[in-house]
Amino acid sequence: MQDHKAGGDQQAEPKPVATPRFDPRRIYTILVLVPLLYAVIRYFPPLAFSAVVVVAGALALFEFYRLCFNDRSPSWLIGIGLTGFAGLVFGAHWPGIIVPTLLATLLCITSVPLLGGSPLEQNLRDSAMTLFGVLYLGLTLSTISMTRLLPQGEWLIIFLLLVTWASDTGAYYVGTLYGRHRLAPTISPKKTFEGLVGGLISAIIAGYAARWWFLPELSGFDCLILGVLLTIVGLWGDLAESAMKRSAGMKDSGGILPGHGGMLDRLDSLLFTAPVFYYYVTMASRLRVME
Repeated sequence: MQDHKAGGDQQAEPKPVATPRFDPRRIYTILVLVPLLYAVIRYFPPLAFSAVVVVAGALALFEFYRLCFNDRSPSWLIGIGLTGFAGLVFGAHWPGIIVPTLLATLLCITSVPLLGGSPLEQNLRDSAMTLFGVLYLGLTLSTISMTRLLPQGEWLIIFLLLVTWASDTGAYYVGTLYGRHRLAPTISPKKTFEGLVGGLISAIIAGYAARWWFLPELSGFDCLILGVLLTIVGLWGDLAESAMKRSAGMKDSGGILPGHGGMLDRLDSLLFTAPVFYYYVTMASRLRVME
């Protein structure tokens, strides 16, 4: 009886999460892409930055459609979705095109089933997922372009990216080294509470470092709130994308970024942190003006 009880106690202990091996390609990819992205943000006009957002987002949207459509490739719907997505992102520069873009995208998507030869039920699902992809990536990534157009927008973008990626990196390495308690085992077995704590600490440190380095306009309280807020919503975005991949039976959305998976894998957190950051900054600045 004592042996049986002891065995039961051992089973009740949290099992360590299987830790992946460090992939040096992650570092190589960062060393190549980060300087290029910094140059575009810092020294090129906002429209050029939006063009980069459109290219990266279009790759992520194509990966999303591959998850949705599996082996099928409804080219008309994918083309309409990519065009509508680009219109929403560039709408940050020309707000007058946003509503026409949404209307044209909606009308075109709903017209495709009338011309296709697939079963109507399948056409309806394909049309719904196409429109969802446009909204999922277009509305969220458009706030990055909107942030770039704010006063000191280039520094705000760098702050957003630095804190978001610091959170992701801290969670990855702390979870890899010390993770034992699974955070969402049915959706993403490698996510751990230890990783979440590592992400929070890394994001807060990055926020204060950015304030000291190039963005003193943000208060210390702003850095603390944004570090916590962006970590939580970034994790939520990561889990949301993981749920989509799991429902499609895929581990990664793609392999375009060595060591990082697909573009959608790289942008999943940013899709949630970008709008939260934009509205926090704009609402906080308005409150300060009112004071």
